[in-house]
Amino acid sequence: MMKRDNVVTFMGNPLTLIGPELAVGAAAPDFSVVNTDLGPVTLADCQGKVTILAAVPSLDTPVCDMETRRFNQEALALGDAVRVLTISMDLPFAQKRWCGNAGIAHVQTVSDYQTASFGQAYGVLIDGLRLLARAVFVVDSQGELAHVQIVPELTHEPDYAAVLEAVQKAL
Repeated sequence: MMKRDNVVTFMGNPLTLIGPELAVGAAAPDFSVVNTDLGPVTLADCQGKVTILAAVPSLDTPVCDMETRRFNQEALALGDAVRVLTISMDLPFAQKRWCGNAGIAHVQTVSDYQTASFGQAYGVLIDGLRLLARAVFVVDSQGELAHVQIVPELTHEPDYAAVLEAVQKAL
């Protein structure tokens, strides 16, 4: 599997990502993750909708918490034409508990813990840590990448305005 250096840092320390560098206009790679009830979720489940794929290191950290809450608010405003998945390596049981405590109802949290299918396909699996780098991908209703944002520093939030602009253009 391809490894990429100098793409992201954690508190200024460089990390290596596993997987390809994706570009806008390319077909969104398929993946297989699990929902909080251990059921499979794939890209095909999002077919026909504009989809925000928000990869985060762990929901139990402050920035991931803020980001997921923000996308939960945005998902409510965007309505049924848009689906939002937050993907992490957190166990599905921890995701379910976290969502219940945080009141998350409009974002679906899914886990890549079993095979790192999403992390490897989207080039955001952190080598050695087996966590996902913070990144946001917007997939249009035809299955093409409309937006790709790998956040350079894991402790920073994504550019929400750029994500929402890409969603609006894809609708």
